[in-house]
Amino acid sequence: MFQFKKFSIEQDRTAMKIGTDGVLLGAWTPIENNPFSILDIGAGTGIIALMLAQRSNAEQIDALEIDEDAYEQATDNFENSPWNDRLFCFHAGLDEFVEEPEDEYDLIVSNPPFYSEDYKSDNEQRDLARFQDAMPFEDLIEAAALLLSENGIFSVIIPFKEEEKFLALANEYDLFPIKITRVKGAPTSEIKRSLLAFSRNEIANFPIDELIIETARHIYTPEYIELTKEFYLKM
Repeated sequence: MFQFKKFSIEQDRTAMKIGTDGVLLGAWTPIENNPFSILDIGAGTGIIALMLAQRSNAEQIDALEIDEDAYEQATDNFENSPWNDRLFCFHAGLDEFVEEPEDEYDLIVSNPPFYSEDYKSDNEQRDLARFQDAMPFEDLIEAAALLLSENGIFSVIIPFKEEEKFLALANEYDLFPIKITRVKGAPTSEIKRSLLAFSRNEIANFPIDELIIETARHIYTPEYIELTKEFYLKM
């Protein structure tokens, strides 16, 4: 069990364990538009949906998970949380979900599977969670464009090397960046991740910044502590 300040997560049945990417996205995602409804695409353990339940007053927080074990685990984690009346997980793929969309969402988040390299491990479940062929970026962006409310926000975390391609694809669907944060593990390391937030409204001078996680092993930067202190027990 992984214990956060206001909720806990069981992750013994899911291929994708809690990692920095999910926590970053859950803590960083803009909620200035006071979302009433939130959709987490590819829920895994349910960590991002739970963090957004803690951070927001959204009354409808839906999650989507194709893997049966992960779906069951996310459902249990939702039910055991303080916000179980606001959280719901669908056991479906993105393609099924968008066939008959019933709702628009004010906030859509995703920590998508993104290893596009050719290599696969022996663990099929982990591969499904990890590899881009499980959810191509274009499918994700197309779904977001379809399901996002007029003033909604779409927020993702992806490898930095994919940033330019992702921004270009989003632009094709009239989704425009409103905030970009590039993430480095340490001051001297390369940029590893991009946190991207989009809306339907084009902004001329949106903020672009950089986040460094730690200065030395387990010595976290003030910016990372500030971002995650409402969640991690020892921050």
